[in-house]
Amino acid sequence: MLADTHLPRRAKRLPDEVLAALDTADVVLHAGDWVDVATLDLLEQRSARLIACYGNNDGPDLRGRLPEVARADIDGIRFAVVHETGAATGRERRMDDAFDDVDVLVFGHSHIPWDTRTPRGMRLLNPGSPTDRRRQPHCTYLTADARDGELTDVTLHRLPPPVRAR
Repeated sequence: MLADTHLPRRAKRLPDEVLAALDTADVVLHAGDWVDVATLDLLEQRSARLIACYGNNDGPDLRGRLPEVARADIDGIRFAVVHETGAATGRERRMDDAFDDVDVLVFGHSHIPWDTRTPRGMRLLNPGSPTDRRRQPHCTYLTADARDGELTDVTLHRLPPPVRAR
C-alpha cells in the first residue's frame, strides 16, 4: 500500500525497496497524490493488479484515468481506497458513515501512518509516504496479507531517506 508519492517533486524516483515490493505483490493499492503520470504508468506496468485513486495534487491527466474512490474485493475483503478523510479527530465515526459497505479503507493525504478500527470494525490504514516523510521520522509504506476474508500481517515498512528531486 502506497500513498503520496509526489514524484518528481518530493523525490526523483520510488525507493528500490518499494519497486521490489511492487514486483512481488499480488495487489498494489495507491491512495493518491501521484503528481506525475509516469508514476501511474510505472505502477500499472509493474503491478499484477493496481487499485488506485487520485489525490488533491493530481491534475486532469491523472483524474481522467483514476477514480476519486477505488473499490475492490480482495480475497473476500471489501476495500476502498480514497485520498482524503478529513481531520484525525472523529475520523473513525465519519468513515463508518461514509463507507458502510467496506471492511478496509486505505487513505493518504497526511503522510502520517495510521492503523485503527472504527466503532463497527472497519480497518483504517494510511501507509504514509515513501518519498516525503514531512514531520514523521521515516518515509513509509505498508504491506499486508489478504486471505480468506481476513487481513493479517499488516506491516509498516520504514525506508531510508529518498533521493531528492532537484
